[in-house]
Amino acid sequence: MMRAKQKPKPNAPPRPLFSCGFFRRCTQSVLSPTSPHQQPRRKPNTATTSSSSSSSTSTSQSFTQWRFPHHLDQTPSTAPPPPAPARPPPLPVATTLQETYQIAELHLASVSESDKLLALQLLERVVVPDPPSDPTCPPGLMRGLVSCLRSNRIVTAKYVTKILLALCLAECNRRVAVEAGAARAMVETAAGLENSAVERALAALELMCTTAEGAAEVRAHAMTVPAMVAVMARLAGRGREYAISILAVVYGRGGAFSGEEITVAPAEEVARAVALALEGECTARGRRKGAHLLKTLEEYGRLDLSRNGT
Repeated sequence: MMRAKQKPKPNAPPRPLFSCGFFRRCTQSVLSPTSPHQQPRRKPNTATTSSSSSSSTSTSQSFTQWRFPHHLDQTPSTAPPPPAPARPPPLPVATTLQETYQIAELHLASVSESDKLLALQLLERVVVPDPPSDPTCPPGLMRGLVSCLRSNRIVTAKYVTKILLALCLAECNRRVAVEAGAARAMVETAAGLENSAVERALAALELMCTTAEGAAEVRAHAMTVPAMVAVMARLAGRGREYAISILAVVYGRGGAFSGEEITVAPAEEVARAVALALEGECTARGRRKGAHLLKTLEEYGRLDLSRNGT
């Protein structure tokens, strides 16, 4: 009797080498010779991927921007604002007018324009509202004012003409102003001053002409008549009156027709300019002085103003 063929038994799993559960797990999962060697799947590191991606993107963008810069992508660099200029120290407080004169004279002698402006502002606050008659203005302070007038600065001229007019209201200061060169300076700078400043300057110059020294200074200056004719045509009202008054000093008693050697403009041209000025806006005092000046020009200048159409 033949033995029946027995079906081959499936290969049984190998018997674990170790009975310990920990090592058995290790041999079955990793070290088992029958299990395929499959490496465990690792989750991709999103941080690394994103960082590398962003790094490559930023590198690409930076390279592109370097190659092709665009003015819209560049943020304007804001420079820090410049520091504010330091304000000059305030002037010391003066208790008397004499101390005010001394402080202003020291600051007008300074090379700093801010110091000079502070001195002019101080004098304007003290002298202009209440013009003093005593004490007399120091010659050094008057020379400083004349120097500021010749600087041809609009702001400076505004203060100087106010201060000189206020000082010349006192008779004792008029001769000081003439000796400091104020009369010459006003004649030479009148054409370049603003209307309000030149009006005050001519008013102060007329006051200086009440002294013998001032009248002689104005008559001797070759620019007096051309400057007054030009200013007279530009101004009106009191400014025109002051210009006519100064021309009357030049051509009046002791002036151009007194036998002195004085170089002046022809009388006919001056008469025509005065007549044109009287046709416009002028004060009553200016009209009286203008009419008297025309009569003087006609008598001593041997002019027939009626035949010349004046």
